[in-house]
Amino acid sequence: MSSALKISNLSKSYGGTPVVRDLSLDIEPGEIFGLLGPNGAGKSTTINMIGGVTRIDRGSVSVFGYDNRSAYRTTRSLVGVMHQEIVIDNFFTIDQALKIHSGYYGVADDPRWRQQLIERLGLGPHLHKIMIKLSGGLKRRFMVAKALIHKPRLLILDEPTAGVDVELRHTLWEFVREINLQGTTILLTTHYLEEAEQMCGRIAIMNHGRLLALEQTSDLLRHVGGRTLRVELQQELKTLPEALADFGGQLAGQGRHIVFSLPADRPVGELLSLLCAQGLAIADIETRQAGLEEVFLKITAGGTDGQSS
Repeated sequence: MSSALKISNLSKSYGGTPVVRDLSLDIEPGEIFGLLGPNGAGKSTTINMIGGVTRIDRGSVSVFGYDNRSAYRTTRSLVGVMHQEIVIDNFFTIDQALKIHSGYYGVADDPRWRQQLIERLGLGPHLHKIMIKLSGGLKRRFMVAKALIHKPRLLILDEPTAGVDVELRHTLWEFVREINLQGTTILLTTHYLEEAEQMCGRIAIMNHGRLLALEQTSDLLRHVGGRTLRVELQQELKTLPEALADFGGQLAGQGRHIVFSLPADRPVGELLSLLCAQGLAIADIETRQAGLEEVFLKITAGGTDGQSS
């Protein structure tokens, strides 16, 4: 089976400045895949090259086995893109825009699908408003509907929840999960890393146009993030035993807690044996896996190259 999206050695420069550098990755059909990176990492340029609105300097992009330059009509119809910037037809109503938009891709209008999008995205009460009269949140809802109106097999969401309220976020992610279960492949970029952690099975992290990490989300958190172990003592400790300090422990909570930051490959049993050897009376132990935000900051700061084969 062909990859839903295959990017091979993709590169792009503006005015001699590299923006995307030799980027390669595959997305399998049915995935929800996260493409993350700080501002200026090259994510939006990559998306624009996939969608065909930015010229490729070097490399190739194929969508379900079709090259997006030699078979551009086919790939345009297979891909739906919700861009980060609000892109609307200012003087069309929502109803007018959605009725004609699938025709841009050579796809006939499907009134039943169009009505389903209108209902699921809460656009019904606003159908006959022109775009310039819509709030920012409604414009984003419309852009999601526009990206899906021609029933693409690959949906690209570039910062879909930027500046929207909590209710719309929940509505959008519920809908994204639903269409993914129906077979639509999702490529997502977001600065809300907790969203990526919850939604994406695999995550790629870019910075300065380069791919720094590409791994299953759970593996990325485990391999790169490490753990925090907080030990609560029954009695206050004035100074930390040297053996525990060498293990990376730090006193906290007025001497009633010892906090350890453990790398992923450091066994907890070794630490527990050491605590017992010190004769400390332990009241409680709490462990916490690093979140995606901590992993993201660690990788983009240059401390780790988490890329896997």
